Amino acid sequence: MRDIEIINTIKEMQRYSDLARRDGKTVAFVPTMGFLHEGHLSLMKKGRELADILVVSIFVNPAQFGPNEDLASYPKNIERDLELLIQEGVDIAFIPDGKEIYPKGFQTYAELKNLPNHLCGLSRPVFFRGVATVVAKLFNIVKPHFAVFGQKDFQQLLIIKQMVKDLNLDIEIIGAPIVREKDGLAMSSRNSYLSPEQRIHALFLYKALKKAGEILKNGVRDSSKIIEEATALIKSCSDTSIDYIKICDPETLEDIKMIEKPALMAIAVKVGATRLIDNMILNP
Repeated sequence: MRDIEIINTIKEMQRYSDLARRDGKTVAFVPTMGFLHEGHLSLMKKGRELADILVVSIFVNPAQFGPNEDLASYPKNIERDLELLIQEGVDIAFIPDGKEIYPKGFQTYAELKNLPNHLCGLSRPVFFRGVATVVAKLFNIVKPHFAVFGQKDFQQLLIIKQMVKDLNLDIEIIGAPIVREKDGLAMSSRNSYLSPEQRIHALFLYKALKKAGEILKNGVRDSSKIIEEATALIKSCSDTSIDYIKICDPETLEDIKMIEKPALMAIAVKVGATRLIDNMILNP
């Protein structure tokens, strides 16, 4: 089992990566907000395969939380997180504090023009500006050759890929498959907010996606009809509130009326007070 080094400052992290690169070593990076689960660990396993050195950051990014969102209550367990990082053979845990990432006088943000204007970006208007900004900063701090992100946050993955392309960053972005519980629930740190009854209700997101796939296999390609069925299924469950159910182009996130090629079906639902997302690629 590898020893893990904990780095808290930007200068020390940059110095470490500069030395690694000078020695001809490759660096893989997995950014997280902590409270790690099997989904995060799958990203680390992928990163471990890709490079000589694996860096994982733990930083709850205040810039991506809007008013009345769960920044103050976001779950944390740093001791357990470090145990898991050691088990996964992570070389560096980069754990900065908020003042390190956003010092007094900070005023520069990364913002994309089109991709945030869909799905989660509509109900969380500051979210992707915060995500793009912190990821751009982390890329400049960690200086990785590879960065691994989960496909559960599909819109986030697209936005990071677009930002890397637009800004000519020399980093390869890797998308890793959604990791699910045995019953199909997509793994998320926010699942810890759910009561036992809400945990059962949360399964309706995955059930709706599976039903959409079945409807498509039966020859229905009209997105509105598929969305109507998925909406009815989720609304049949108490304590749920739909933010959106969309079928869209997996590259542009523009709505698709008729499914003639692979399409992204994306869902955001509040179960109680907890907002959950899930998605699936539908193949005609």
